[in-house]
Amino acid sequence: MGLILISSVVVLAICIERLYTLNPKKIAPPHLLATVWKQLKAGEMDANRLRTLKQASPLGRILAAGLGNAYHGRDVMKESIQEAAAHVVHDLERYLNTLGTIAAIAPLLGLLGTVVGMIKVFAEIMTQGTGNASVLAGGISEALITTAAGLTVAIPALVMHRYFTGRIDGIVVELEQETIKLVDALHSEENTESAL
Repeated sequence: MGLILISSVVVLAICIERLYTLNPKKIAPPHLLATVWKQLKAGEMDANRLRTLKQASPLGRILAAGLGNAYHGRDVMKESIQEAAAHVVHDLERYLNTLGTIAAIAPLLGLLGTVVGMIKVFAEIMTQGTGNASVLAGGISEALITTAAGLTVAIPALVMHRYFTGRIDGIVVELEQETIKLVDALHSEENTESAL
């Protein structure tokens, strides 16, 4: 039961932290790409602004990686964006493994508690016989409470794991769309200039 209680505290802490961290507006600020594009067009994107962009948000980190290699060609730019995006996705998925593990083991911990409780009940039967029904009923109810507690922790943990996984998938798609817009805009403009 102690492990189940610890697991419930961990699940609650992870859920609160992830709800705060996985805010799409913090990860991919709505007008960031437009601001970056204006700075590029005005020739204002220098090393300091690139550093500030990198530290501003996860999308900024990806865009800064691409812009840092923009003049080495489209393929190099896309590779640097993919590397930065892999790091960002890894950060977004932080603690989800733990949440999924708790969702998987909490029912097993509850079942273990039930088995241990039933062993105690049978030990009582061996020492006192079956005459004391209140001791047996108390032992059985105590054993079943651990299963219920395990399920009470596992079900919300599993639901939140699925929710956060879906939320991250949506954020990743949005990040991809924003970076593709930047790559296409930069390199289609270069192709137009070279054609002229």
